[in-house]
Amino acid sequence: MQIHVQVDRQLLFCVLFVFLNRGYFFISAAARTGDSDRQSRRETSRREREPHKPGSTLLMRSPDVTKAPVTKSQQLLKLDDHDFTMRPGFGGPAIPVGVDVQLESLDTISEVEMDFTMTLYLRHYWKDTRLSFPSKRNHSMTFDGRLLKKIWVPDIFFVHSKRSFIHDTTTENVMLRVYPEGKVLYSLRVTVTSMCNMDLSHFPLDTQTCSLEIESYAYTDDDLMLYWKRGNKSLQTDEKISLSQFLIQEFHTTSKLAFYSSTGWYNRLYINFTLRRHIFFFLLQTYFPATLMVMLSWVSFWIDRRAVPARVPLGITTVLTMSTIITGVNASMPRVSYIKAVDIYLWVSFVFVFLSVIEYAAVNYLSTLQERKERTQSSKLPCTCGMVRPGQMMYSSSDSDMDVMTTGNYGMSELNGDKQELFLMHLVLDKEQGPSRSSLFIDTHAIDKYSRLIFPGAYALFNIIYWSIYSR
Repeated sequence: MQIHVQVDRQLLFCVLFVFLNRGYFFISAAARTGDSDRQSRRETSRREREPHKPGSTLLMRSPDVTKAPVTKSQQLLKLDDHDFTMRPGFGGPAIPVGVDVQLESLDTISEVEMDFTMTLYLRHYWKDTRLSFPSKRNHSMTFDGRLLKKIWVPDIFFVHSKRSFIHDTTTENVMLRVYPEGKVLYSLRVTVTSMCNMDLSHFPLDTQTCSLEIESYAYTDDDLMLYWKRGNKSLQTDEKISLSQFLIQEFHTTSKLAFYSSTGWYNRLYINFTLRRHIFFFLLQTYFPATLMVMLSWVSFWIDRRAVPARVPLGITTVLTMSTIITGVNASMPRVSYIKAVDIYLWVSFVFVFLSVIEYAAVNYLSTLQERKERTQSSKLPCTCGMVRPGQMMYSSSDSDMDVMTTGNYGMSELNGDKQELFLMHLVLDKEQGPSRSSLFIDTHAIDKYSRLIFPGAYALFNIIYWSIYSR
């Protein structure tokens, strides 16, 4: 009996011990929880009692959800929920894409290559509802070129362009701006070299019209409608744009439909500009030198026909100079199959210079022919003994004889001896043969006299006609 009582007591003590240990653990955990709650309440009350600092984040304006750094742009724009390989509104009407251009510079215009180079800001406007996102304050989001590979953008290209590139210094000059309702602005800075079919028939007194053509490469007018966003005001130019050889007269925009037999109709936008060439450079480098060479060739008409070393080199020098001028002008021009205005002026000037050389050849030939006849006739003359002295005959001769004796730079004072007798024989032949031989001698010198009037007059008339036609 005593043994059972002792066993029951031991079991009772064990059960009490277990219950006491569990109660201790529960009380310790509750105490720790209460301590942490009391500590958090004290920290909160301390923050509330502290004054707010000017730079404290508590006073800052709550940021827009679109600007929250924890939100990824891909998740906000829901790029993974749509297929951006297809255009907006696929299967429906054509999506309108507005375009405007700001021209930064018109760099070069080449007549040889028949092209021009310009740098511009090209902007596209369209609406893609797939890119819409919620925004409390209607803020837009701006991205760089890295997002372009993930969304749909118009496939615009430059028709008839030879070279073009997007500037990439210091980074790629591309901007993408998305608005909450899905409107998109896509802007890029590009330099393009495009063809310009020039008509040089009036060069250098010409006016050229060139155009830069913009078109979608893949989408026809059934899928994409290109248009100038603000009409004629869609093209903005810098007032400082200028060219060394051209005066920019006008910039304007147009649009047309272009047809390709294998693909269909496309909307095409045109940037047209009209240029008028400055003439002053060509006046100094081409027209004035050519005119001076022609006038220099006329100097030979006032030089004695017997001064062969003076007249021949002068004519040859002017001809070679005109050839050099023509070669220099043609070297800087394309090889076109029609005649330019400058070619007409230079070749007519060359003809005048060449004719001045031919004029002296004619004078020299007729003079030589005349001298041969004189020598033939002088061998048949009778003796001149008893004839008057040259000085007396000079005073008694007629006016026509005076012209004969004073022709050239040689007078009677320079004649002596046999020369005086030969001269007297010439006078006798003039008296015996009548006016026929004397007229031959005068006609030979009349070529130079007439040339002094005909050449300048004809060249002046040519200039009047030339400038009246081409300077309009």
